[in-house]
Amino acid sequence: MTKVILLNASPRTKSNTLDVLKVCADEIEKNGVDTEILSLKGKNIRSCIACGKCSEAGNCILNDGLDEIIDKIREVDGFIPAAPVYFGTARGDIMAALQRIGKVSRGGDKFLSGMVGGPIAVARRGGQTLTLQEMTMFFTINNMIVAGSSYWNMVFAGPEGTALEDKEGIETIKLFGRNVSNIIKKLSD
Repeated sequence: MTKVILLNASPRTKSNTLDVLKVCADEIEKNGVDTEILSLKGKNIRSCIACGKCSEAGNCILNDGLDEIIDKIREVDGFIPAAPVYFGTARGDIMAALQRIGKVSRGGDKFLSGMVGGPIAVARRGGQTLTLQEMTMFFTINNMIVAGSSYWNMVFAGPEGTALEDKEGIETIKLFGRNVSNIIKKLSD
């Protein structure tokens, strides 16, 4: 069974970021790959303290709920984190999560190596490209495969519930989802 974890970094219950992830997940599933959307909502994700204990323990020693997410990511073929942009860059909790996920992988079984995915950014006016650049660094340093699309994986949205109005952005996300599932299937053949 092939599967992709999509990670929602929005703290909101009904968020544009979640709406975009649902579109992406639907496209991935239409193409024969299972998905699961996880959330950082309600978690107080701490920054990496560079203690190096993850290389001994196989997981992070910080007890804030991220290990459960790491354990799920460790078992899948693809990973897509999505961040709302509130102040020009990715939210701090998603970057803290990505840094710790990467540190655990690099310090241990390198479970991210060869995994397929890419980041998604959702914002009202700007900051998406910087957020995507910031989050893409996680993929390249962890020897991951970044799937492309017809544009950058960004969606413009204002108030909650408006993400689906960005037709070009949604089509970009749909193609990205199809590409993620197609690459996974080709690699698993």
